[in-house]
Amino acid sequence: MPALTPLFPRQPVPALEVATLSGRRWSLAESRPEHFTMLVVYRGLHCPICRGYLTDLQTRLDEFRAAGVEPFVLSSDDRERAAKAQESWKLDRLDLGYGLTIEQARAWGLYVSRGRGKTSIGIEEPAIFVEPGLFMVRPDGTLYFASVQTMPFARPHFADILGAVQFVTKNGYPARGEVLSGDETS
Repeated sequence: MPALTPLFPRQPVPALEVATLSGRRWSLAESRPEHFTMLVVYRGLHCPICRGYLTDLQTRLDEFRAAGVEPFVLSSDDRERAAKAQESWKLDRLDLGYGLTIEQARAWGLYVSRGRGKTSIGIEEPAIFVEPGLFMVRPDGTLYFASVQTMPFARPHFADILGAVQFVTKNGYPARGEVLSGDETS
């Protein structure tokens, strides 16, 4: 079993490029936010918790953008499932990224699960899919904040994240958790 490699604050994040439902290729390297790119990885069409989570994000898009944050949402779903999620979840303001590969997910330290049949909403889980994560990446491509989960439950609330962004940008609060293994005495 491959070991997950954690990302560290203040260090460069892996390259990331995926297709979007609008037909463009989204690239983290081309993202130009004032303060942060916020990557929101969701489990996929089969996840009812993701629906509520992304609906909440959509209602806060203007607030995040006003705070200098450019949100981007993606999953390991294929185009068809991503389009179905966008339509049935009424995510008309989010251009969903799709096709996140397992290799890309592992490079970002995300967990991967095997499908176990139909979920509580009657949608079949894919054979293999990525569990949720949220990453705040600075314009220079370094990690500021990450939350990686093994389950769909208890994700960071967007209201809390928005408040934190406003605080850290106003006060110049540094990224924390930056001490790498072997640097503990420095």
